[in-house]
Amino acid sequence: MKKKVLVLCTGNSCRSIIAEALINNYLDGIEAKSSGVKASGKVNPNAKKVLEEFNIWSDKYYSKTLDKVIDEKFDLIVTVCDNAKQTCPIFPRPIPKLHISFMDPAGKEYNSFIKTYNEIKKQLLPQVKDYFDAK
Repeated sequence: MKKKVLVLCTGNSCRSIIAEALINNYLDGIEAKSSGVKASGKVNPNAKKVLEEFNIWSDKYYSKTLDKVIDEKFDLIVTVCDNAKQTCPIFPRPIPKLHISFMDPAGKEYNSFIKTYNEIKKQLLPQVKDYFDAK
C-alpha cells in the first residue's frame, strides 16, 4: 500500500506542484498530492514548463484548495513555504509534518523555476524517503 504525502504551500501554483510531481515520479511506494492554504486556482505556466521539460508533467496536477484534500488520509504533510507551515490547518486526524522551505519562483525568470525544481529534487526527496524508510 502506497504511503500518501500532502505537499502544502500558499498558492499551490509552483513549489508544491513541482514537489508533487517529483515525489510521484521518483519515490516508489509514495503518492503525493498538493494543495494551497490560499490556492491560486492555476498552475504557474513556468512550473508546468519545467515539469514538461523534465518529462514529469501530468494533467492530474492542478491547483487545489484544502477542502479538496482535507478528508484524505495522509501519512505525512510537507510544507514547502514558511506561510504554509504557520497556517497549516488542523486535519481530522493527527498527521506528522515535515517543513522544508523553498524560494518562491513566481514572478521571476524561468531559470528561477529550474533552480527551485533542482533544490526540491535535491533536498525534499531524500528527506521524504528517509522519513518513510525510518518507519
